[in-house]
Amino acid sequence: MEKAWLAVRDVADPFNSLTILASSALTIGTDSHTPYGPGMAGFGRYVGVSYTQDMTGEFFGTFLIPSIAHQDPHYHRWPHATLKVRIAHAAYQVLWTQGDNGREMINYANVVGFAAEDEIANLYVPGRQTNLPASAKRYGYALLSAPINNYITEFLPDIARHIHIRVVAIQRIINQVAKTGGPQ
Repeated sequence: MEKAWLAVRDVADPFNSLTILASSALTIGTDSHTPYGPGMAGFGRYVGVSYTQDMTGEFFGTFLIPSIAHQDPHYHRWPHATLKVRIAHAAYQVLWTQGDNGREMINYANVVGFAAEDEIANLYVPGRQTNLPASAKRYGYALLSAPINNYITEFLPDIARHIHIRVVAIQRIINQVAKTGGPQ
């Protein structure tokens, strides 16, 4: 139940909405020839697809797969480790994470979840190539870009402490951008 509420809170987060609205406006504003179309109608379609992708990602990656696999969907910082260890931890956590019992395990939410999310998105994202090479490319990109959010979560609090600025709002926006990545 806690994982379900975490997924709902992630989707309903106001910074998530801000990120989706801003990326949608930027995309439609800079390229009116997207498959979503120009103007407010295109913007609305892009927002709808972005929210749908976000909800699908949260459903699979935060709720369903972690619940079935008994996996902790959180990233756990290692603030007292060396810089090299923290960098490696943030990278390998994409494939290897912590279970509900605290033991290490395969990160099924990413390994299985990214593929499931991509295949479901093939059903409703306009202008998307749905063949195996295109899906494999998007899956690879998802795995390669996944550490970005981990690096932000791992290091931004330290940077904020050193420059004496509370950047919670900025961190949440960056986390949402890294997490959603917008429609591909």
